[in-house]
Amino acid sequence: MAPIVYEWLSFAVRWLHVVTAISWIGESFYFIALDLGLRKRRDLPPGVAGEAWQVHGGGFYHLQKYTVAPSEMPEELTWFKWQSYTTWLSGAALLFLVYYLGAELNLIDTHKADLSPLTASLIGIFGIGLGWIIYDQLCKSPLKKNDTALLAALAVYVVVASFLFSQVFSGRGAMLHTGALIATVMTANVFFIIIPKQKIVVADLKAGRTPDPQLGLDAKQRSLHNNYITLPVIFLMLSNHYPLAFATEWNWAIAGLVLLMGAVIRHFFNTAHKTGRHLWWCWGVAAVLFAAIVWLSTYPGWQAEAEEGSALPTTSRSAALAASPDFEEATMIVQTRCSMCHAREPLWPGLAHAPRDILLETPADIVHNAPRIDVEAVMSHAMPPGNLTEIEPAERLTLARWIETSKETDQP
Repeated sequence: MAPIVYEWLSFAVRWLHVVTAISWIGESFYFIALDLGLRKRRDLPPGVAGEAWQVHGGGFYHLQKYTVAPSEMPEELTWFKWQSYTTWLSGAALLFLVYYLGAELNLIDTHKADLSPLTASLIGIFGIGLGWIIYDQLCKSPLKKNDTALLAALAVYVVVASFLFSQVFSGRGAMLHTGALIATVMTANVFFIIIPKQKIVVADLKAGRTPDPQLGLDAKQRSLHNNYITLPVIFLMLSNHYPLAFATEWNWAIAGLVLLMGAVIRHFFNTAHKTGRHLWWCWGVAAVLFAAIVWLSTYPGWQAEAEEGSALPTTSRSAALAASPDFEEATMIVQTRCSMCHAREPLWPGLAHAPRDILLETPADIVHNAPRIDVEAVMSHAMPPGNLTEIEPAERLTLARWIETSKETDQP
């Protein structure tokens, strides 16, 4: 029953994460476009930097933005923060459920670092926390006076962080932690910088003081960073479904190219919103960067590890699985029904890499992925897809008996 609860809990948290992320990203993109699309008119009220007329849903909207703040606080004021906070909290919960509770399957690569699940999880948490501190200090350094130089330094910093993650974690874990680091930076910008500075402005207005314009400028700079790194963080979060993105020793370089590609695409839209000009060359640059990503994904590197995984694991559960009287038959079933796709060199037409980088070729592979086999081929019939390889009900029962061995081993 526990795997079923775990699967549905993961699904529910992922659903929440996607819904809140859509809300946050949509709101963020809207306000950036609104801010860049403001127009200065002659008859604007004092203190108003610009205005915009918009039409949507059959109605007209008239929006104005103050340079600092209005002279008096309105009775109602809408704050935009919980979209960000809920996205981060649900993402952190998903990271815990999938990568920390499932560290042996999704996070640890013993050929890079033979870590315990607890140690790997602590490294991930520490890396993300330290990542925010370094980012924040860079933003408070003299570089803050030059947006372009600061963004360039931050891009290099993220690539370095991604490289370090890739030296410790599996490819999937490294890419996800790079994305989690960027997402943490985005939410921390809202929580520690943008909202607190806006609250200071509100408090000054209520007290009859003139707010410091620098407060708004600092918040706007962090908001700009969030705008430019949104597209890369979406790519990184989706990457765990595509082995060609993460299952290569060049995944850290791919992360860097994605940062550049996302920035170029956002530059196209930001320029269009601000000036009405369409810099079509941006899409050409993005296409070249994407072509470089595709090339890197197949560049020699991960192929050198093709012979890994021949030794059987030695944990009590894996030892029980390997010693089970059903193991030989279970191995034959998996190799017959699954390994044509889940191989280091897949035989199924159109597959360049094993789906999700799950390998089911060797006995060691099969023991390692027993929990996945349980969920995908025993508890459910998700695999093989559409039962293309025609696995028989009796074969699923054999797999069930074999996997039951490890469950009995875990009993006190």
